[in-house]
Amino acid sequence: MSNHHFPDKVRQLPAYAGAFDARQLHAENCEVLFASYPAGMKIEPHRHESENHGVVTAGELKMVVDGEEQCFQPGDWYFLAAEQEHAASFDVDTSLIEFWFEPNST
Repeated sequence: MSNHHFPDKVRQLPAYAGAFDARQLHAENCEVLFASYPAGMKIEPHRHESENHGVVTAGELKMVVDGEEQCFQPGDWYFLAAEQEHAASFDVDTSLIEFWFEPNST
């Protein structure tokens, strides 16, 4: 993991096999991702089957949800309902902790 915002134990977790740099922790009915996004990265509109909760730990997350851009700073939490379309961009190096809950598990 190129981002040092997370402790060594977190950086030693298994790598997430997705389109961004993350370490993955398995929990019952939930995947926890410790994710890092480089400045300039953009994620096109997409959906997840999961209900997602996340918190910014460093940097800034810009997310477009339901046609509205929202900006999240360190300490800010966000929520995405299952199948809710969203896009994201990162103007600076950013780290997030994301909780991807299986549908109907919360």
